[in-house]
Amino acid sequence: MLGRNKRPSSSIGTLVGAGTKVTGNIEFSGGLHIDGNVNGDIKAVGNKSSVLSISERGSVQGVVTAPHVLLNGKVKGDVYALERLELGAKARVDGNVRYKLIGIEVGAEVNGKLVRTSAKAVTQAARDDPDSSRATTDEVEPPTDARQQTPRVSKINVVGE
Repeated sequence: MLGRNKRPSSSIGTLVGAGTKVTGNIEFSGGLHIDGNVNGDIKAVGNKSSVLSISERGSVQGVVTAPHVLLNGKVKGDVYALERLELGAKARVDGNVRYKLIGIEVGAEVNGKLVRTSAKAVTQAARDDPDSSRATTDEVEPPTDARQQTPRVSKINVVGE
C-alpha cells in the first residue's frame, strides 16, 4: 500500500480462517492473519516486528495493539499501531486510532480520532486504557501524571467454536 516504506516481513504463524469465530482475547508474536471474526482484544507480545493483518473478510470487536497493523476489514474498538498502520480501501474502524506512521487508501473509514504519536506514547496510551492491559513492549515508562491509570492485569482466554 502506498509503496513508500518497506513492509514488515514477519511470516504468518497464526491464522483465524474465514468462518471461524474466536471469543476471548488473543496474544501473539510474529504474524497473525484474520479472515474470520474475533470478539476480544488482540495484542502482540514480545516481538517488535509482529504484524497483525485483518483481511476484508475479517472483523474484530475489541482493542487491537501491535507494532504493525495491516487493516482491510473491520475493527470495532481502538487501534494502537506502535510502528505502522496501513488502512486498505475497505478498512473500517469504529474507535480511536493511535499510530507512529500511517498509510491510508481511498475508501478507508475511521469513525474516531486519528492521533499521530511516538511508539512509546502509543504504548503508554494502550497501557493506560482502563479496559485491559495492552502494553506490548518493555520500553513502557511508568505513568508520570497522577491522572494516568495503572493498567489492570487481565486473564487471557481463547475459546474457539
